[in-house]
Amino acid sequence: MPARSYATIARQYAEAVVEGDVCACRWVRMACQRQLNDLIKFKGKSSLLRFNPKLVDRSGKSFAPADNLCAFIERLPHVKGPLAGEPIHLEPWQVFILSTVFGWVKADGKRRFRRAYIEVPRGNAKSTLSSALALYMLAADGEGGAEVYSLATTRDQARIVFGDAQTMARQSAGFRTRFGVGVGAHNMHVMTSGSKFEALSAEGSTLDGLNIHFGCVDELHAHKTRTVYDVVETGTGKRDNSLLWVITTAGSNRSGICYEIRTFVTRLLDGVFEDDSQFGIVYGLDDGDDWTLESSLIKANPNWGISVRPEVLAPLQAKAMQMPSAVNNFKTKHLNEWVNADTAWMDMRSWDRCADPLLDIEAYAGQPCWIGLDLASKTDIAALLLVFAHPEIDGGFAAFGRYYLPEDTVQAVGNSQYPGWMGSGRLTVTPGNVIDFSWIEADLIEFASRFSVQAVAFDPFQATQLSTRMLAEGLPMIEVRPTVLNFSEPMKTLEALVLQGKLIHDGCPVLGWMASNVVAHLDAKDNIYPRKERPENKIDGIVALIMGLSRAITLGTNVVLGADYELVML
Repeated sequence: MPARSYATIARQYAEAVVEGDVCACRWVRMACQRQLNDLIKFKGKSSLLRFNPKLVDRSGKSFAPADNLCAFIERLPHVKGPLAGEPIHLEPWQVFILSTVFGWVKADGKRRFRRAYIEVPRGNAKSTLSSALALYMLAADGEGGAEVYSLATTRDQARIVFGDAQTMARQSAGFRTRFGVGVGAHNMHVMTSGSKFEALSAEGSTLDGLNIHFGCVDELHAHKTRTVYDVVETGTGKRDNSLLWVITTAGSNRSGICYEIRTFVTRLLDGVFEDDSQFGIVYGLDDGDDWTLESSLIKANPNWGISVRPEVLAPLQAKAMQMPSAVNNFKTKHLNEWVNADTAWMDMRSWDRCADPLLDIEAYAGQPCWIGLDLASKTDIAALLLVFAHPEIDGGFAAFGRYYLPEDTVQAVGNSQYPGWMGSGRLTVTPGNVIDFSWIEADLIEFASRFSVQAVAFDPFQATQLSTRMLAEGLPMIEVRPTVLNFSEPMKTLEALVLQGKLIHDGCPVLGWMASNVVAHLDAKDNIYPRKERPENKIDGIVALIMGLSRAITLGTNVVLGADYELVML
């Protein structure tokens, strides 16, 4: 028998949310209100839908679907973290979701909800819930020949839910014995019913032709195409009691399948249309909420203080408040906010504080120097950035730039700043309609005579001949291709140096303008890469600075800078 009255817990949670006793966003309130409305709307034996009635399984035993499921899950163990090995204890919000999805049945006893969409921030035990539910659907849902799948676009992602379920099953001898479950390396099965549970991905798997009883799609926001979702939705249509279960965090691709389903769910909750086969709930913030407050963290994370630890999340929030490039990542993963992958990168107030108008490149004569070189031919600016270790700032650097444009571009392009920068000597203008690289080569040779050049980092695109000639002149030319792998860490380091006041520049307006133009593109692995929103927003100087800095932090260890100064690698 169930150890707790799960239906009561679910109803109390829904009422507390609607009444404001539990802080939750609009979509959670509307999901709870929908359930409360349905409990009033669908009453009596003649109703088309019934909530958590006593049903009879094939053995003649009666059970309540929602209570049966919740009691089943609470007999399984946690498999990760400090609670590993202890029985799962469902929180009220989890009981509400499970009770609502599984408690409603149609007049014929078949499940009402055939699709469920749950959007919740990272760390709220999504995988644990999905893994336990998958084991129930495999062994205890009463479906003959049940096909249960954890599906994703990659093998590793697909195996997260399957792997946790596999460990749960291995640690639960009573579960295996009671239901006759066999656990293999890549498959779980129930011989008596012909049921199986596997992890499938779009990588090397044939997804067509599946006859799915339970399809768990984890982190739908990461799916670049709709292939997997459509296959599961089609595959579940072949059975009378199947369920498509999607549980995900927010993302950045508003044109993808995840945001499409999210929009469908929010419109459903908003009452734009009705669909009795779709369940949906979205945890997050409301418009106007201040994401920097602890109350926002509590509001967006239903497992606050349980699996979402304040002492872990608060420092990440503080970091995002100080580093603009970290804001979108924090909002997406911990506040469940859909944001653009490109975001303004540099904190320009911090950048301006790093300016030292008295900084003089002549003070670095004979010192080790790392150069970043980003070439262009016509409309883009070619940039050459020199990076030195700052002798008075521990772990700090000083940067100086040279910038080049062809004369025809300066006259044709409607940037009123170009002539002014040319007049002040900040911008070198070469004759003709393309940049004359011989001017850049002459500057490189001059710098090599004045400073101890350790490396010249350059993008091989458009630079083959220049690099060959400079190698002949004895300069240490090093290719740095513009890839995420090469740019992400030095770009993060540059940002950190600016925020710490350890990247000193002379206040050059060209470089400052370029810094303000950079947007940071964040990928699924938290890497960043410099981009510009519009072609006229040049960022070449920052690109060159990142390249030069990448060599300084890679090659700079143990370089003696003076009598008693040693550069420490960041």
